[in-house]
Amino acid sequence: MNSLAPASFGAALQAASDAAGAQHYPQGTLYVVATPIGNLADITLRALHVLQIVDAIACEDTRHTQSLLRAYGIDSPSARLLAVHQHNEAEAAQSVIARLANGERIAYVSDAGTPGVSDPGARLVAAVREAGLRVLPLPGASSVTTLVGAAGLVAEGEPSSAFVFAGFLPSKAGERDAAVLALANEPRSVVLLEAPHRIEALARALAVLGDRRVTVGRELTKQFEEIATVTAASLPAWFAESRDRTRGEFALVLHPKPVTTGENGEGERVLRLLLAELPLKSAVRLAAEISGAPRNALYDEALRLRDEASD
Repeated sequence: MNSLAPASFGAALQAASDAAGAQHYPQGTLYVVATPIGNLADITLRALHVLQIVDAIACEDTRHTQSLLRAYGIDSPSARLLAVHQHNEAEAAQSVIARLANGERIAYVSDAGTPGVSDPGARLVAAVREAGLRVLPLPGASSVTTLVGAAGLVAEGEPSSAFVFAGFLPSKAGERDAAVLALANEPRSVVLLEAPHRIEALARALAVLGDRRVTVGRELTKQFEEIATVTAASLPAWFAESRDRTRGEFALVLHPKPVTTGENGEGERVLRLLLAELPLKSAVRLAAEISGAPRNALYDEALRLRDEASD
């Protein structure tokens, strides 16, 4: 996290109270709170308010969360922090459920970003919901949407909003290579995450995708943030240009699979299925998003199919 003195957030805490204090915060509720992925200023006012008023804070790492709270000037005794991480999530969830059943408000935070997105939290949320108790999400920072928004994802000159979140690929070389080969046939954009000690191995694995464009986000929102778009084939060389490029946390986006002329078979197959259920324009739009095929080509094909059907 970028270092900022607690005093820097005095006005933010007051603003949080002014902006969010009058809202309703039901008891017996688990508040799933997104925290910054690197820059402390990326906290929301509602998150700051909730972290102050809840009875307890369940977290991935109590020491990390205590440091985060101190940075914001939030005084929180250690007893208010509950360790809920990937190794004890199922068991700890029962303790959280018991406290919620007694009417307590409990927040859950991961070390960074939105809980449950390649971070612990999903099991806890599922258990709380299964127990019939309320889960209230507080949206905020996520490396996934942060990089997607900066990548400029287009297919055949048109915005391509469809993407798949694959997260961390397997760490074993054979399994990772197999996963990359599967991604080669995925027409939509794909978001990946990776740790610094495996990023070069991932780059070598992705190189088989050739001319497919990849946007790399390194140290997103932090002081040494770097965002670059290169071809998959040149990704290993890009990392080799500077040792600094292998440091930090990484998110990557594979851009939509390029579609060459006469290579719209999958798009046309999807289009035919959708035309049986949807109006022409809706079918074309969805077929383009699902398959990655160019919308103009699919529109022409839809008109042709319509004309054939009317003959």
